[in-house]
Amino acid sequence: MTPGLWRTRGERAPVWPGRNWPLGATWSEEATNFAVHAPRATAAFVSLFDDDGHEVQHRLTEQALGIWHGAIPGVRPGTRYGFRVDGPWDPAQGLRFNENKLLLDPFAKAVAGDLTVDPAIFGYVVGEPERRSELDSAPFVPLGVVVDDRFDWGDDQPMRHRWRDSVIYELHVKGMTALHDRVPEELRGTYAGLATPAVIDYLKDLGVTAVELLPVHQFVSEPALLERGLTNYWGYNSIGYFAPHNAYSAGGDRGQQVTEFKQMVKAYHEAGLEVILDVVYNHTAEAGALGPTLSFRGLDDRGFYCRVAGSAAGEPFQDTYWDVTGCGNTVDASNPFALRLILDSLRYWVTEMHVDGFRFDLMSALTRVHHRVDMNNHLLMAIGQDPVLRHVKLIAEPWDASMDGYRVGEFPPPWVEWNDQYRDEIRDFWRNHSSGIRTVATRLAGSSDLYLDDGRSPYASINFVTAHDGFTLRDLVSYERKHNEANGEDNRDGTDNNRSWNHGAEGETGDAALLAVRRRQAANMMATLCLSNGVPMITAGDERGRTQRGNNNAYAQDNEVSWIDWRPDDAWLDVYEITKTALRLRREHPALRQRHWFEGRPTMLGGAKDLAWLHPSGREMTGDDWHDPHLRAIGMFVSGDPLRAPGPRGEQQVDKSFMIWFNSDWLPQKITIPENEWVHTGEVVLSTDAKLPVGTPIKAGDRLAIGRRTVVVFRQL
Repeated sequence: MTPGLWRTRGERAPVWPGRNWPLGATWSEEATNFAVHAPRATAAFVSLFDDDGHEVQHRLTEQALGIWHGAIPGVRPGTRYGFRVDGPWDPAQGLRFNENKLLLDPFAKAVAGDLTVDPAIFGYVVGEPERRSELDSAPFVPLGVVVDDRFDWGDDQPMRHRWRDSVIYELHVKGMTALHDRVPEELRGTYAGLATPAVIDYLKDLGVTAVELLPVHQFVSEPALLERGLTNYWGYNSIGYFAPHNAYSAGGDRGQQVTEFKQMVKAYHEAGLEVILDVVYNHTAEAGALGPTLSFRGLDDRGFYCRVAGSAAGEPFQDTYWDVTGCGNTVDASNPFALRLILDSLRYWVTEMHVDGFRFDLMSALTRVHHRVDMNNHLLMAIGQDPVLRHVKLIAEPWDASMDGYRVGEFPPPWVEWNDQYRDEIRDFWRNHSSGIRTVATRLAGSSDLYLDDGRSPYASINFVTAHDGFTLRDLVSYERKHNEANGEDNRDGTDNNRSWNHGAEGETGDAALLAVRRRQAANMMATLCLSNGVPMITAGDERGRTQRGNNNAYAQDNEVSWIDWRPDDAWLDVYEITKTALRLRREHPALRQRHWFEGRPTMLGGAKDLAWLHPSGREMTGDDWHDPHLRAIGMFVSGDPLRAPGPRGEQQVDKSFMIWFNSDWLPQKITIPENEWVHTGEVVLSTDAKLPVGTPIKAGDRLAIGRRTVVVFRQL
């Protein structure tokens, strides 16, 4: 046993009856109430640990509605604790009770320590999975912490930015500041570091409205990763759904992480920025049937995890789990306790931690009812009816790891979705592999083929070109093959469907001409993303040329491969300026962020069409044009006079009109500015074409040459 943690069997202390709600540890000046759901257990204990690691067990004698509970006087905030639960051992039936395993409280609001690989963390004897292990896991597993929830929020209120006004910035808490020279060294990689002016001012200057944090629920690394000397950097391996991940706290792990997280959220709200959490309720860190026993498996394995249909005693031990997450287990969101945990967790982060929304990892896995995807499932229905949750931002990753889990365009209001079809079409367009200009136009206009038929608006599409999973933007234009050797899986991990283009040479280069093309292509995709109808999501660092050296699955790279390099000498500042300009235009002009679908007809009698697609010749696109396989340039005219949507008091809104040209061809393109009675003169307000700089005037009837692989935006004068 590791020095510092030990327990005395048989040592007991008085326990008051307490109550069976709320679940978890609830501190008061008089006593701390403990409640844990373990309906099939025969006995339950609370184990308290002092600073020297001495464990004292307290038997919970009361049980109601499957919840064991009791109150212990004198327990102070900062006290570490866990549960021990006894009962039958029959793994094939989902009964894995083992009092030798210290279990993390599923409702713990803070977690101390981390996971250490040792045979004791497994509920079974390693190598003999049918036999129950007698080894004590306490020295090797994380512990819950009793916390005092009090915090002065002042006048902090939910931001409630409208979706059409939103711009999301997906970032990693540690990776954002680990190398940031203007963040104090002791705060780098932490919640406090993320709340420094150096970071917040940068985000505001760029023009984003919300940060989407990669998982901050307490997580642990997979034993196999730890044995290879790696860690789970991304954090998609949750074990504590109420606790901010302790490794991101500058102040400590005895409850300080809770206060530090709240201070970070408060600072972002004061700056007008929303905080969205990437949440992983679809599976847990306990992995498959041969994974460790850390929490849920030891409390209610049978109820919490989905089972293979027809699993029964006598079947192979490892075949009892049903997995559509690719992580060994799938949480059964139709189980009343699992559903309660998810809903209570979501409400806690909204009401107590003041976050503004959630992005649900592999959401299709949570919609399963008897293994089938059902959009009328318990979780979606409960969230839609919940007076707290139905008003926050709800983003679905609309697929899981199975074939039938791909459900892009199918989630009900008020959900919005990650739109991977946007990602794929825009990548293909800019590398000249598009299936046709008509599909690209559909994505630019908000993906009506996916979201119009069920009454949702264009902002139901979260548009992105890259995300944490896959190539960075710089790598997308620099590599054609993944280079994941550092992950230790012989480059077998990560997708091979990158839709990338190295433009003639694999990897980094000193060729100035080649580098210029890559940077222009990166700028093209950022401009396209920011000016498309829908909600843009930018992956942190893409706007300044962050590289992962060709690694498209850097989940285990907690190092400079994943961290943002803030040095100016290697930054793609031209891409940054294009991104910033595009976001400013989007922010200043409601014509570029509309909530109504374009209809291709005037918004008022005798006016201009709200949207017109232009052929380079200057005419509107025809049916034959849409099916021209050689057409790689298109103009998008958006009228602002007037807009279809009224203002906040019902007034008619009038804005400038825009014409945006996208040319993905390897040759320059001659275009004609159409002549009409509504727009006569304009100027260039964004350009990746050096020969058409910002400020260049144009007038109706002009013939211009648009450079190869460029985006040019004209604004009406």
